[in-house]
Amino acid sequence: MTDQSARTVFVLNGPNLNLLGTREPEVYGTATLDDVRDLTEARAAQHGLAVEFRQSNHEGVLIDWIHEAREAAVGIVLNPGGFTHTSVAIRDALSAVEIPAVEVHLSNVHAREPFRHHSYLSPVVEAVIAGAGVHGYAYAVEQIAHLASED
Repeated sequence: MTDQSARTVFVLNGPNLNLLGTREPEVYGTATLDDVRDLTEARAAQHGLAVEFRQSNHEGVLIDWIHEAREAAVGIVLNPGGFTHTSVAIRDALSAVEIPAVEVHLSNVHAREPFRHHSYLSPVVEAVIAGAGVHGYAYAVEQIAHLASED
């Protein structure tokens, strides 16, 4: 791991988050994914961290990025979108990389449809932040910074 990668947080976004700001704003708010990028980069910079910010609608791409983070990052902030409730493969990838991860959801998934109440990922991440809107990403970066400082 290079010195720079030792100070990088991967912020990974799953399906449909590219539509943030226009998709169901009553549920997800009006901030865009670019706004989230700016927020996470600013918060990470406060801790001397860089952000590798990515979004994909494809499960395998997210898994590849999680694997990449193993050697390139101090931790992962992941908003898995709908894959939260369906992907054993993403769960296994998070478990395999052995670096801290924080699961983020813009909405309070527990106040929504019953199928959104179960996460395959929650048992293998250090924290889950749900219902804080885009600020949840900032909280997640804070948690990764805290965990990285304990190493």
